[in-house]
Amino acid sequence: MNEKAPTPGDHDPEDATVRDQSSEGASADGPGQRPQPGRSGGARAARRRGYRGSWLDYAVTMLVALIIAVLVKTFLIQPFFIPSDSMNPTLVQNDKILVSKLSPGVFDLHRGDVVVFEDTQNWMQSETGTDQSSRYRLLTVLSWVGLAPDPSQNHLVKRLIGLPGDHVQCVEGGDLSVNGKTLDEPYINPETPACQTSFDVTVPADKLWVMGDNRFDSADSSYHYSQGEEPYVDEDDVTGRAVAIFWPVSRWTGLGDGRDAFASVPDPS
Repeated sequence: MNEKAPTPGDHDPEDATVRDQSSEGASADGPGQRPQPGRSGGARAARRRGYRGSWLDYAVTMLVALIIAVLVKTFLIQPFFIPSDSMNPTLVQNDKILVSKLSPGVFDLHRGDVVVFEDTQNWMQSETGTDQSSRYRLLTVLSWVGLAPDPSQNHLVKRLIGLPGDHVQCVEGGDLSVNGKTLDEPYINPETPACQTSFDVTVPADKLWVMGDNRFDSADSSYHYSQGEEPYVDEDDVTGRAVAIFWPVSRWTGLGDGRDAFASVPDPS
């Protein structure tokens, strides 16, 4: 069957739609033509909305990260730095340590643990607030959210020797014993004996007996006992148990080996 040849006036409606769209495109973008009103302004508005969205996402992310850091510092783990040599050779000056705040609480403390506690009895003259340098203030702020070690001196670090009810004794220049068991303490300064003074005590309820590993250079329980001062640490003052040295990298190590020295110590009678 012969088909009728299209005439210039005949066209399919769908073809018209396509041609009209192409024509509109040429009118909008073709050379020498004015852009449609509002088109570039809409693109700028979209970009501004994108920028605002990006900054909002960034701010929310930072806020969430800050909240997580505060929660971690409050309930899980907190960094501290070592300001003295009282725990030498286990810890040396300027070491940075991580302290688990799950002990005491979720987990019990054990003899031989390295513990950090608040200095509520002024065992060491606090230097908090004496350094007002910009670096000190910055570290103080970062320490509030657990992003830096606390630069203040209001916490002490010692080794837990006696739990409530333990009988702890030592003769000056001799070995330390707990509940009648003489200890072999590989963590103390090998150049000095285990005791700088003689003592024979039974640890009261809710109290702890603590000593530095550098026994002749530590203002610990034995030192304050010899001075006629309160020698015990309140359990409630314990911030947590030191679990590791994290800085400098060359000194990365765990701090849980001290418990081995007390493995054969019997419970108090």
